[in-house]
Amino acid sequence: MSVAVELRHISKRFPGVIANKDVSMKVETGTVHALVGENGAGKSTVMKILYGMQRPDSGEILVNGKEVHFKNPNDAIDAGIGMVHQHFMLADNFTVLENIILGSEPKHGATIDFAAARKKIVEMAAQYGLEINPDVLVEGLGVGQRQRVEILKVLFRGANILIFDEPTRGIDVGAKGEIYRLLNELVEQGKSIIMISSELPEVLGMSDRVYVVSEGRITGELPIEEATQEKIMHMATAQ
Repeated sequence: MSVAVELRHISKRFPGVIANKDVSMKVETGTVHALVGENGAGKSTVMKILYGMQRPDSGEILVNGKEVHFKNPNDAIDAGIGMVHQHFMLADNFTVLENIILGSEPKHGATIDFAAARKKIVEMAAQYGLEINPDVLVEGLGVGQRQRVEILKVLFRGANILIFDEPTRGIDVGAKGEIYRLLNELVEQGKSIIMISSELPEVLGMSDRVYVVSEGRITGELPIEEATQEKIMHMATAQ
């Protein structure tokens, strides 16, 4: 199986804090890998590094076998990486359509081709079961609908490697079922998923491999066939 993304010995220090220390992991194409650990363990930081939001102090990132250096999220997007944030990065005073295309506006000559964008969004929403009105303001949407917009925003940009930060936190049972179904569909299409999660039952039900993070380090790695809540919790408290 080919490797979609590989992190080699990633370290990141902030003033007085070591956020990541020698983090290495591989994500095979067409699989779901989970990053689990306590709050503050360093899970989100290393994924922000992969998404170009932070620069590593040391280490390497490889995408499809080639080393990359991301200065910002646009570089990561160009490399086929997208991130669905736990705290949604949406503008309330923009419509769904405007939020989705922001920064990736299709053009017709010198003007934005809103008709083409609307057509693509409606088609993608139907394809992935994420139907939403592209012309409503985001400020009127609930948590589950906002999450749909974030996901469509990533897919609109053509991401093949998707990072989900706590995708099931704060949403109802129906929306959680939608996330399960969506991840399965994305994997069937050959996309690769990294899921940051503290919801262990869902991790065990949705992942192919689990990486455990504690105090900025990978303290355990398990194929899902060997993973249990007890093993994960033990690794998460390892020193």
